[in-house]
Amino acid sequence: MTDFWEGKRVLVTGGSGFIGSHLVEELVKRGADVTVTTFHKRNDLPNLSRVIDKVKVFKGDLRDNEFALEATKDKDIVMNLAARVAGVDFNSKHSSVMFRDNISLFIPIIEAARINKVKRFLTVSSACVYPRYCKMPINEEDGFKESPDPANEGYGWAKRMEEYLSRKYYEEYGMEIAIVRPFNTYGPRDNFNLETAHVISSLIVKIFRGDNPLVVWGNGEQSRSFIYWKDFVEGLILATEKYPKADPVNIGSDEEVSIGDLARMIVELSGREVNIKFDETKPTGQPRRVCDTKKAREILGFEAKVPLIEGLKETIKWYKEKMNIR
Repeated sequence: MTDFWEGKRVLVTGGSGFIGSHLVEELVKRGADVTVTTFHKRNDLPNLSRVIDKVKVFKGDLRDNEFALEATKDKDIVMNLAARVAGVDFNSKHSSVMFRDNISLFIPIIEAARINKVKRFLTVSSACVYPRYCKMPINEEDGFKESPDPANEGYGWAKRMEEYLSRKYYEEYGMEIAIVRPFNTYGPRDNFNLETAHVISSLIVKIFRGDNPLVVWGNGEQSRSFIYWKDFVEGLILATEKYPKADPVNIGSDEEVSIGDLARMIVELSGREVNIKFDETKPTGQPRRVCDTKKAREILGFEAKVPLIEGLKETIKWYKEKMNIR
């Protein structure tokens, strides 16, 4: 049977980034004709080194309407992963920046896709759309209730507006649009810059640079469900292929872990003797963020397969090799 993606002309915005590059590799495997947009001006794109000779790379600024129009021309599918993302510390201090930059990236690309009659579009939203306190596990119905969690408010509102605009383009223009809400992705190629990193990558950096004690934000009792990049990429592909109805679907794992236990797991996997200290003066985000995966299972046939412990092992192994740590 022919794969849905074989021969499809697919644009992946943000395709040289963490998740984007993994997605590009998978699409190439499936026979898609892939074009990547990137804001990087340099010639080397290390995340795409395995497939750089099999994809087209289009460098420029998606906030430029003309660039967005040229990038989306003659495409069957646009998978929009371009975004400004950061950890809770940066997000809590720069709400206006996170809102402004994400909206200004999104509007030109979806409008260009409409003008160029792109048949199908993927909008990557976020679990940050959800309010601080909602029923657990978090169901898609709570995505527009109250305000997003204050620690991620600007980013959360930007993602809500991207969803709103996607739904209206679906209703008014008949565009086929899939919307996914990822829950805490991680893995090789993640952002390991401490100024903007998320919790798993930041803990790994701190441990291997020698922090002792390892300072963990909050009291350690806040919990999350994390999804490994490989599972998330599969969720993106399934949602785009099977459910382009502008109706958001959570993409995450059922496995819940406290941040304290997560830190202890990473310390143990590092093989280092490290004491852990909790700092309750730092921002922590939602007390719990646990994904309700029922809709993804029923509609997409999606279920996360990589256990957290295995994903952490692979991430730490990749980081040590990248940083030449023995």
